[in-house]
Amino acid sequence: MQIQINTDHHIEGHEALAAWATGEVGTALSHHKGHITRVEVHLSDDNGHKSGQTDKRCVMEARLEGRQPMAVTHHAQTLYLAVTGAADKLNRLIESTLGRAARSDTSPRTDVPPVEPADQV
Repeated sequence: MQIQINTDHHIEGHEALAAWATGEVGTALSHHKGHITRVEVHLSDDNGHKSGQTDKRCVMEARLEGRQPMAVTHHAQTLYLAVTGAADKLNRLIESTLGRAARSDTSPRTDVPPVEPADQV
């Protein structure tokens, strides 16, 4: 699973931030890593140099094998809360998507007639 971190021009995209965010996303999505090819994380500060209640935004887009990309957005007061909130949302979305697929894969087949038990002698 590849994790790519992107920041806007209001956030310093230094090595420590990228390492921390990569670790958070990797941990949050670890049990789905066999299905995920890439996760893109976009961090931004909506108000720039001004502070605000929920001015930090994290958009995460996951690309799953054989599926369309899926994305979530989370706004928070800090980057930490924005990243962890988006990772939690993305984890739930992936679980829901893969769970639906698993349920449809295990549904009884309707194209094969049931096998009748053999007569007892």
